[in-house]
Amino acid sequence: MRLPLVLMAAGFSLLAGCQHLTVQPVTPLPSQVETPATPLVNLAEEQPEPVVVTDVWQRIRLGLTMPVPDQKLVNQYRDWYIKHPQHLARVSERAEPFMYLIVEEIEKRNLPIELALLPIVESAFDPFAYSHGAASGLWQFTSPMAKYFGLEMNWWYDGRRDVPAATTAALDMMEYLYQKTHQNWLYAIAAYNTGEGRVLNAIKRNQRKGISSDFWSLDLPRETERYVPQLIALADVINNAEAYGIELHPIPNQPQLKVVEIGSQIDLALAAKMADMTLNELHSLNPGFNQWATAPQGPHKLVLPIDKAEAFEIVLSQSEATDRLSWQRYKIKSGDSLGKIAERYNTTPAALRAVNDMQNNTIIAGKHLLIPVAAKDPSQYLLSADQRLQQQQSRSGKGIKLNYTVKPGDSFWKIAKAHKVKVSSLAKWNAMTPKDPLKLGKTLVIWQQSNKSSVTRTVNYIVRSGDSLAKIAAKFKVQVNQLVQWNNLSGKKYLQPGQKLTVHVDVTRSRA
Repeated sequence: MRLPLVLMAAGFSLLAGCQHLTVQPVTPLPSQVETPATPLVNLAEEQPEPVVVTDVWQRIRLGLTMPVPDQKLVNQYRDWYIKHPQHLARVSERAEPFMYLIVEEIEKRNLPIELALLPIVESAFDPFAYSHGAASGLWQFTSPMAKYFGLEMNWWYDGRRDVPAATTAALDMMEYLYQKTHQNWLYAIAAYNTGEGRVLNAIKRNQRKGISSDFWSLDLPRETERYVPQLIALADVINNAEAYGIELHPIPNQPQLKVVEIGSQIDLALAAKMADMTLNELHSLNPGFNQWATAPQGPHKLVLPIDKAEAFEIVLSQSEATDRLSWQRYKIKSGDSLGKIAERYNTTPAALRAVNDMQNNTIIAGKHLLIPVAAKDPSQYLLSADQRLQQQQSRSGKGIKLNYTVKPGDSFWKIAKAHKVKVSSLAKWNAMTPKDPLKLGKTLVIWQQSNKSSVTRTVNYIVRSGDSLAKIAAKFKVQVNQLVQWNNLSGKKYLQPGQKLTVHVDVTRSRA
């Protein structure tokens, strides 16, 4: 027993050295002297090297925890992603500015990292995405849910498309759903798609029948039954991207963006100049703004690339709030209304009231209004709501394009039936959903298919003295009601000499 005691004493001596304790020396045994000492093991050398995460996709892979079951729909979606590698290549490139921000917020809350992939399923990482169910933004919020979780929406601003704000709201909603659905993440994700009521009712139905109530056994809407498997399949594909031949656009694992407080309304063109960016670059990072400027009543924030933020803040600090917009002094004319003036200058009556310290909409002819106006031509704000709508309305490319003005009593169904088109197509052409209300006087675009055997060309005809709709229709061998539709002439009885009309002529029939 003496050998162990000697070894223990030596060990204690070593441990106590830093405490300056006195220990009696121990005479070593001859066998110890003659036996070569075992070299000390450097434990630090045997520890694995810490993983240095340089790519956000790598960071996501390390955090994935949800099981990937052998389910038919999971396998089908996995196969789809593998067969369409260009889809994830394109989407991962779109995700670059925002994915780090999203992952940071998810990890801060200790939520499943799989939630970072939901914007791929929801919107393909397009902040301007607008669904058939009237949902908008990366996280595809409907208006009621957006309001419930604190997102503002008005003429100037739509918080559903503000990525930092919508991310906070989406994760708040996820935490809420997780608690509501028995702290089960598959239930919570399903509820994000269809609402917690349907999920909870489906669980209760199965429990009453005495059958399994796990997600895969629930009777849910078809879209929801596919929604969760798609997310799980996507997580598996991201986790094994190299093995599946999927190339993801690398995203540096470091902050990309900074949210800057600006304190007042600012023209986006001026802000872009201050930040040394193009207008489109700035607006693409701030897709929540519908118009040429930030909202008068806020939020007074801009999302900027982190390498541009400091210089922008310096320039901003040197400017006055009144210098951040361009102004025009307008003399009120007889017959003017605040609404008409606001529409003419691409603003709102509320903004005009605030700028001019007005208590109501009453205006007096001869008085002046101070009006904030865009620094550039409105057509140069390509990501504003009006410009995006025009791009959408011009995107179809097949058939003949008609402009239609909404009249009292109109509905999507009524207009679609009259023009022999689908309601869903009519809504899509106009960046709307069939459930959206139609505003009186709104201009809709309708694309009508021409006869396959015809060869159509567009003629710009200038009305001459003595012309009538019937005479022009006969000249080009078209119908009067077609002229009315093509030129939005409904309710207009008379043509004026010099007036321009658009005529779509079948050159195989017309002698004009």
